[in-house]
Amino acid sequence: MNLVVVAAVIEEHGRFLVTRRQPGVHLAGLWEFPGGKIDPGESHPVALERELREELDVGVEVCELIFDTIHPYPDRTVALYFYRCRLLGTPRPLLGQDMRWVPRAELPSLGFPPADSELIQRLVEGQR
Repeated sequence: MNLVVVAAVIEEHGRFLVTRRQPGVHLAGLWEFPGGKIDPGESHPVALERELREELDVGVEVCELIFDTIHPYPDRTVALYFYRCRLLGTPRPLLGQDMRWVPRAELPSLGFPPADSELIQRLVEGQR
């Protein structure tokens, strides 16, 4: 199974917005940048806007692509596209998921999916 996923990298006041994957889903319990799968016919920005409304009840301005990767897991291959985004409002988790704002230096301590590791390293090193 191949999936295309988009994620929003949102930084405000030196902290990044992250959410925790819920029980029962692939990679449950790990932290991630909010986003999700692209529906057929959706562009990356439209998918990100939809996902953030569904998950966090917030609008988002999608800016530039900052990182992309393809990562094989045992049961699927995921193509991930990370976009710098700006919030249009205040996020609130609609699905019961944990949400927090995390300083750049603390990102590696949270536990992200393996596909995110290079992006996390770049963010911690101050690369955008």
